[in-house]
Amino acid sequence: MKKLITFSLAIAAILALTACASSSPDLVKRSDAQTMASIQDGVVLSVRPVTVDGSQSGVGGVVGGVVGAIAGSAGSSVQREQNVLGVLGAVAGAAAGNAIERFSTKEDAVEIIVQLKNGDRRSVVQAVGSQKLAPGDSVILVITGGKVRVSRAPG
Repeated sequence: MKKLITFSLAIAAILALTACASSSPDLVKRSDAQTMASIQDGVVLSVRPVTVDGSQSGVGGVVGGVVGAIAGSAGSSVQREQNVLGVLGAVAGAAAGNAIERFSTKEDAVEIIVQLKNGDRRSVVQAVGSQKLAPGDSVILVITGGKVRVSRAPG
């Protein structure tokens, strides 16, 4: 029972830490608030669904490894077996933790191809937001600190 509680807490920690990452156009980071952004006008040429691959920051592997080592070493009363099972548990836990982190940070997104007013074309990948864009829509590209998001043009 103790192993299950420890494992559940580790999974919750992984999910909580990885949930912080998002490329949603509806979510503005606190550091981007009250920051001047440049705007470019354009027209949507195409929109296609894509998947943004999950990240592996190492947090999942570390947490999984620790939990696996604890769970593995608790499986025997013989010291040598505890050590071997602890190492095996750590390796298995680290692999599982990495996989969970990668899966939990994967997100649905769209690739938007925009033609700017000067004729240049840009491609922006962003998470699916509340605005559904389609070819022919007038949009603005909001550029803040090297990050770009596409929104429907006002008016």
